[in-house]
Amino acid sequence: MSDSSNLFAYPTADSGDDIMFQLTVPGIIAVIAVIGVLIALALFFYKKDAGSTRKATLTRQLTFSGAAMALGLITSELLPAFRLPMGGSATLFSMLFIVLIGYLFGPKAGITSALAYGMLQFVIDPVFYSIPQMIVDYPLAFGALGLAGIFANKKHGLIWGYIIGVIGRYIFAVISGVIFFAHYAPEDTPALVYSLGYNATYLAPEAAITLILLALPPVSRGIGQIKKMVVSD
Repeated sequence: MSDSSNLFAYPTADSGDDIMFQLTVPGIIAVIAVIGVLIALALFFYKKDAGSTRKATLTRQLTFSGAAMALGLITSELLPAFRLPMGGSATLFSMLFIVLIGYLFGPKAGITSALAYGMLQFVIDPVFYSIPQMIVDYPLAFGALGLAGIFANKKHGLIWGYIIGVIGRYIFAVISGVIFFAHYAPEDTPALVYSLGYNATYLAPEAAITLILLALPPVSRGIGQIKKMVVSD
């Protein structure tokens, strides 16, 4: 990066002496500003997709979305089941909380909220190898969870939405592994094979446990009641 770029990030090195960059205070402020814009967009989509401008309805939607993102951060950062050395962790349902936003409020609100969540994940640990790598690993990978909104009004929509959201995140994680971290693959192992296996190691167990939970009738009924309460006028 040039000296002018150091205003937002400065170079450092990881344990393998690869060059990395860490955000400065102005860089963190810039990312927070982007998060604010995304949240404003999500609010716009709440209003448009719900067809309602009632303050009580919008307040419930914003409150639920804020709580979901907070729970996603807490479960991913403070309560991980396990972490892998090169990034990625299996968590206690953190992806489900973000998927729920799309399922309840539709794909546009879900995707913008999930993009904001991805940037929140980044600002908690603002270290990256390059801007393209950061974009793929954070806003795009986590933003894919918002695709769950496509199934908002479908039968078993939450289950299908969760599957599609996790697959979307997995695809971006694999792409990142192939493009940006191929040199970490063991000798004689293709980067694609390594990335497919590595990212499945932490995403698949969490997805499997979550899908089992969602298949339980009491959980399904409870989420149905939450949907009626949050989105109704």
